[in-house]
Amino acid sequence: MKRWIPVLLLAGMPLVHAAPGEVVYEDMDVLLQEKGVISRLSEQIQQVRDNVGASASNLVIHAMGFLGVPYSYGGNSAETGVDCSGLVRTVFEKSVGKILPRRAVDQAAATETIDRSELKPGDLVFFNTMKRAFSHVGIYVGDGKFIHAPRSGSSVRVEDMRVAYWSTRFNGARRVPLQPSTHTAVR
Repeated sequence: MKRWIPVLLLAGMPLVHAAPGEVVYEDMDVLLQEKGVISRLSEQIQQVRDNVGASASNLVIHAMGFLGVPYSYGGNSAETGVDCSGLVRTVFEKSVGKILPRRAVDQAAATETIDRSELKPGDLVFFNTMKRAFSHVGIYVGDGKFIHAPRSGSSVRVEDMRVAYWSTRFNGARRVPLQPSTHTAVR
């Protein structure tokens, strides 16, 4: 029996690395619970599901699938890691079929400026973290929180924009124009 344990563990490994977006809400809840964040974010996730359109809800849920994925400069996949703009680009492409530019500054230029008070889940939030405008980007998830890939050595996580570090570096909010489409995103 002991020699079957490694085989069973290895057999389950592909499930752990399944691409985000290929899971339904119930599977996403299981994933979030396994990562230890479901208890902290379950109310926010339910609020997103109840209060925003299907596209924004799908987008935020898809982004949550990246929680714990390691930061990798220039990365854009759950398997190899993501950086801040790679996370945003991948989430929008896989969840709503919208292809955004690769760099944060270009993502800011390609989207609609909105006031901070107008933020809704799925909007982009930008920060000046490298002494230049729009050097960092995340996805707003509601209740003053955003999901992002912070820096080398860490992983994708949710943080509060009201914390002093982020509040003083807030650089602007943007909305990605989503035009109705008759096709679905390729996963």
